Amino acid sequence: MKARKTKAQGEEGLRQSMSWLHTWAGLIFGWVLYAMFLTGTLAFFRPEITAWMQPEIQASPAASAQAVDRAQRYLNEHAPDAKRWFITPPSNREPLIQLLYQVPKPRPGERGFVRVKLDPQSGQAVTGRETRGGDFFYRFHFELETAFPWGRWLASIAGMFMLVAIISGIITHKKIFTDFFTFRPGKGGQRAWMDGHNALSVLGLPFHLMITFSGLVLFMVMLMPAGIHAVYENPRQYTDEAFKSFKITPPLNQPAPTVPLAPLVAQAEQHWQGRVGRVTVNNPGDAGAIVTLVRNAADGVSYGRLAPYMRFNGATGELLEGEDELSATVQTAGVITGLHLGLFAEPLLRWLYFLVSLAGTGMVGTGLVLWIAKRRQKARPGDAREAFSLRLVDGLNAGTIAGVVFGVAAFFLANRLLPAEMPGRQVWEVRAFFSAWALSLVYAFLFQRRKWPDLLAVAAVALALVPVVNAFTTSRHLGVSLPAGDWVMAGFDMTCLAGAALFGWMARRAAKAPARASAKARAGKPAAGKPVAGKPVAAPSVSSHVAGAAPGSVAYEPRGDTP
Repeated sequence: MKARKTKAQGEEGLRQSMSWLHTWAGLIFGWVLYAMFLTGTLAFFRPEITAWMQPEIQASPAASAQAVDRAQRYLNEHAPDAKRWFITPPSNREPLIQLLYQVPKPRPGERGFVRVKLDPQSGQAVTGRETRGGDFFYRFHFELETAFPWGRWLASIAGMFMLVAIISGIITHKKIFTDFFTFRPGKGGQRAWMDGHNALSVLGLPFHLMITFSGLVLFMVMLMPAGIHAVYENPRQYTDEAFKSFKITPPLNQPAPTVPLAPLVAQAEQHWQGRVGRVTVNNPGDAGAIVTLVRNAADGVSYGRLAPYMRFNGATGELLEGEDELSATVQTAGVITGLHLGLFAEPLLRWLYFLVSLAGTGMVGTGLVLWIAKRRQKARPGDAREAFSLRLVDGLNAGTIAGVVFGVAAFFLANRLLPAEMPGRQVWEVRAFFSAWALSLVYAFLFQRRKWPDLLAVAAVALALVPVVNAFTTSRHLGVSLPAGDWVMAGFDMTCLAGAALFGWMARRAAKAPARASAKARAGKPAAGKPVAGKPVAAPSVSSHVAGAAPGSVAYEPRGDTP
């Protein structure tokens, strides 16, 4: 019988090499990826979250042409000297008219853009409590609340590591599809976490590949600018050619009234047999005014960034140019980015996006915990550096997996508990998010033994409190929203309760984990000095003792309370 040949370092097979790569690619940016996945999941319901966070605003949408006409009247009165107007007609998801205009002479340090929301029926400005709403999760997802462009670079690098982790994971797991149908939570420990990680990974594997790759494509201009620099003198030329609907045109400095916008909107919608998503007016009130209409991004998968457009002379109403049919290359890029943004998704598909993306969040979280479970089994007794690394990673895991969820709940609770007229309250909502996350990390390192059950329980209680506090602070609680069919408010509250139930279950499992581990250890450990099934009693290993330890004791990394 031939002896098995021991492979030298570096001679391991492809699967073993990919296992190492999968482990470390997933761990290095794992905590950032977890936060990105969770906030990106919430961002699929960005308008609905904003509506919940401004309960005093209630409106019903109107026809696009009618809404644009009312918006133009408002802008003619309040912003006649603005350099540009941006009008977003109402929709079923965002029933208010969204206005943005650029003042001609902004203050030093300001970009000079003013945002206004109008009631589609009355045309009057609507004011609600200051909040960033769902836009906070949307921006955090790809900017990490960090100054431009560093947050986008960090998110992109994390996305690259995620793509490497997914591909190497597919190669590493030989029976990944078979393991998808094998889930044994009762076994606990590494086996249960491995089963859960495999199931969550395979459940949305095509989605995870798509969402990660398309996220990188969204930033390809920033990540790979060499081609643009080789062809164009400056990035603005590329932007004007690639995104023609955003092109900035100079004024003629000759006063002239801007034509009514409503007939142009009606003309465009009849031509497209679809909805107008945005109206842009460059140089309103000038003979060089240009009106650009862009089709609603929700009308097609590929319209996320490059939707069809029509451009008119703002002084005469003459059609100057338009683009309906996009090239194959542009359409491919549009589909990739459109799939990532999910703006086209109707309610059922949007919920599918939400659930599969939530599975991706769980995939990252279980992967982080699995790293600890594996390393604890292989931990060398008495290795102080290894013990420190295990405590560090386990603390980051608990403080992030439970802490980010606690932060989300704190963000919502701050929206209800802070005074509605408080200046700068949107800043304090964001501070509540980061404060809750930071406190969770501190607690995780201070209380090693209890961190998992305690932090998971805190996240569960905080989520459960959201609909309760909403009931005490507004009149649009579940008792009212459910009978009235107000599914934005009711759906939000019920989702928080479902999240609370999930984290409550996780906290209960985590609380029982140390007791189960101790019981198994006692059941499998023979009494001192007694043989086991005819086997001789082995003498204590010298390696099991460390300096300063009592005779017979074993130094090991404390298991803590990791579930």
